Amino acid sequence: MPFGFPYKSIEDIYRDNSSLPYPLPQPGDPSILLKPVQGMGFALHNALAIQPMEACDSDPGGAPTDWTLRRYRRFAEGGAGLIWVEAVAVSIPSRANPNQLMITEENLPAFRAMCEMIHEAAASVGHPRPMVVVQLTHSGRFSKPGENKEPIRAWTSPVLDTHQQLPDDWPIVSDEELAELPALFAKSTRLCREAGFDGVDVKACHLYLLNELLSAYDRPAPYGGSYENRTRVYFQCVEACKAELREGILAARVNLYDGAAAPWGVGENLSLNLDEPLKMVRDLRDREVTLLNITMGTPYYNPHVNRPYASGGYEPPEQPLVGVGRLLYGCARAQEEAPEMVCVATGAGYLRHFAPEILAGLIGRGGATVAGFGRGGFAYPNFANDLMKTGAMQPSKCCLTCGLCTKIMRAGGRAGCPVRDAEWYKPELKRVTGE
Repeated sequence: MPFGFPYKSIEDIYRDNSSLPYPLPQPGDPSILLKPVQGMGFALHNALAIQPMEACDSDPGGAPTDWTLRRYRRFAEGGAGLIWVEAVAVSIPSRANPNQLMITEENLPAFRAMCEMIHEAAASVGHPRPMVVVQLTHSGRFSKPGENKEPIRAWTSPVLDTHQQLPDDWPIVSDEELAELPALFAKSTRLCREAGFDGVDVKACHLYLLNELLSAYDRPAPYGGSYENRTRVYFQCVEACKAELREGILAARVNLYDGAAAPWGVGENLSLNLDEPLKMVRDLRDREVTLLNITMGTPYYNPHVNRPYASGGYEPPEQPLVGVGRLLYGCARAQEEAPEMVCVATGAGYLRHFAPEILAGLIGRGGATVAGFGRGGFAYPNFANDLMKTGAMQPSKCCLTCGLCTKIMRAGGRAGCPVRDAEWYKPELKRVTGE
């Protein structure tokens, strides 16, 4: 089965998937994606979401710029019921790049204006008010707040340390620094609430700090070793954010599986072992997390795991449909574990215009509540409108999963789609890569 995207029909996809380890759900009627969703304490006007995709286009202080506002205006006009704002750092050292969003007392008015703009943009084209959730993050070993990388690692990792070329004596984040995290997340939550956002996501995915701690089996107590210790600071951050939110949406984007880079969620021969990850899903539910977004892997080491692609920096070691199936299977397991939660399905961008039918099938059988689009939103912010108008996504507008948006970001530029949004992002690709 070839690398790339050779599929001319949905039947072609299911033919290739029939011999793979994770069967895709049988296709469903995309109209299910247009029905309202009732969560615990919130409602969405449809079951479509813009997922958090960093674009690295804030100003140096972390405030949104005209580039940021243009993206979110297009998302709001596009009609999705849920807009999940990209990673917003909780401190300067926790930023993944010098132009990552970061909410502070000083730039609170800029974030408030952004939130108001989203609501106004949706209303201007006749859409109901979308729910807008902000992802809060600490980038951990992928921190780069300035020109140089400044990794803050949770523990040693033979795979990641080698990949990042870290010396053996590179510092490990201290217990004292970890103990300060709940207050940082709480402060950022308060600012997001004051800015008018509907809720926050306490991010523990892609091997950023809170996710990496989940696999700190050899780290001493109180933040390593047992499951209770490895999840301690994450749950403390969740609880601190809940206390600041009051009535807002408490969300989480979490890894169920890290792949080769760490043992969280990994069984023998890199197979899935979801015993602890699903226990964490239950524990998050018990802490009143009501919105859950499941993902896997890390874009820094094994991007084929969390973003199955048709072309990219390397040929993946597995057929892309394996990655899609694994992500949708993980979402289904989490949704079945906590049916009260609104679970957002991720990873279907590779499927292009066939994604709505397959995600509708997943939602129809109870394997998810909402269909999310990340890279697809970059390329095709108007996908929800087209689904509402025609019942389908247009092939000529879909993300090609070619990795050019990530290539711009890795080169230090402002990320977006140079294929579908060429006027803005083709010059940016050329500026930072020369291509």
